[in-house]
Amino acid sequence: MELSKEKADGLYTIIEVARATGKIKKGVNEVTKALEKSQAKVVAIAADANPAEIIMHLPVLGKEKTISVYKVASKEELGAAAGLQVGTAAVAVVEEGDSKADLDKFLAENKEE
Repeated sequence: MELSKEKADGLYTIIEVARATGKIKKGVNEVTKALEKSQAKVVAIAADANPAEIIMHLPVLGKEKTISVYKVASKEELGAAAGLQVGTAAVAVVEEGDSKADLDKFLAENKEE
């Protein structure tokens, strides 16, 4: 599901808090493993990932495991939220840490159709 700029900012904040107080996985391979093991609470993928094929399996895997996968506009912003100096195509929140309440609220407000 593609997120608006303001909702994406909310997800970036959740990722930042989870990075500081919980645990996140960065990069397509790590995120794929987290999804396959049903460890991910929520996944963010970058719409501008290049080539697009590298992230195409993530929404399908998320649906299979009933884990929400959201598309954000920029891999640079996603990378920054994950604490990286470079962009990343995908991030999964594995342990929410202090962002649990925010994440629960975010998921309730952004249910996938």
